[in-house]
Amino acid sequence: MPKVAITGASGLLGGNLAALLCADGHTVVATRRAGTQVTHLADLPIEWREADLGSVPALTKAFEGVDAVFHCAAAVGVSKEITPALVSANVDGTKHVLEAVAAARVARLIHTSSTVAVGVSTNGQLVDENARWNFDDYKLDDGYAITKRQSEELVRRSSLDHVVVNPGYMFGARDARPSSGKMIVDVAKGRAPGFTPGKNNFAAVKDVARGMILAWQKGKRGERYILGGHNLSYGDIFKLIAKVAGAKPPRFRVPYAVVALIGRYGDFVESRGKDPLVNSVQARYAFTQRFQFTSDKAVRELGYVISPLEPAIADAIAWFRANQML
Repeated sequence: MPKVAITGASGLLGGNLAALLCADGHTVVATRRAGTQVTHLADLPIEWREADLGSVPALTKAFEGVDAVFHCAAAVGVSKEITPALVSANVDGTKHVLEAVAAARVARLIHTSSTVAVGVSTNGQLVDENARWNFDDYKLDDGYAITKRQSEELVRRSSLDHVVVNPGYMFGARDARPSSGKMIVDVAKGRAPGFTPGKNNFAAVKDVARGMILAWQKGKRGERYILGGHNLSYGDIFKLIAKVAGAKPPRFRVPYAVVALIGRYGDFVESRGKDPLVNSVQARYAFTQRFQFTSDKAVRELGYVISPLEPAIADAIAWFRANQML
């Protein structure tokens, strides 16, 4: 069986990808920085190799002898501006991974991008892989979206055999931080004060992880694939989470004027070097109807399967409870 390497295995997607690859019988190598907590992956037979995204020699050594590299590591942030941390991890880190993949002569790179690197709808139609990146047209271009777009462009311009995947908003177990699962925790604990009418694309993390494996095995060189799921409003996803968790969903629709005011104050807080609760870009995300995607290309070319969200939410809740996070 092939040997594969994963960057960012300690994250939600990387951990679930590692679990599926191990279950399929592959030898899994995973890079980590010194001090990274990986106890939530202790049940998996992962070969850990210390390598920071800032070190090409360390990454090259970690990638030696593998047949494919799944690059999942990234910095996720909600800052309006491009921060040094976002550039270092998402742009410079990807550049270093590309150099290491080339130096180690790895056969294929599977790069984890995001739906924020694709585009948003201009006409009510679902967004596909051919969309023009237009987040700046609607003032949705925060630091994360910009740096994820830049990192994907680095990969797509490279001469390496590569496939790009663009996941949606994922739910599932092994969300140790938590990342996207914070939404589940907040709703289950009754900490979501209300909902907004904006929409997003929600997917089971196991579906996305399986889609990444299919992209490695079946994806066309140089292509990108949206690995998404269900386009739902925040009100609908809150109701679904509450139903699975046995909690009461938030019933109050928050007015835009209120969120916009909080967002403007958040911009001021951010300008002072602090992390705001909400900034103006997040406020617009909460109300936009343009953030809806289709995974038809992945379904057609890879055999990608979109599962119901309830089992993924239930898996996340069970995992959070087992780890005293809920």
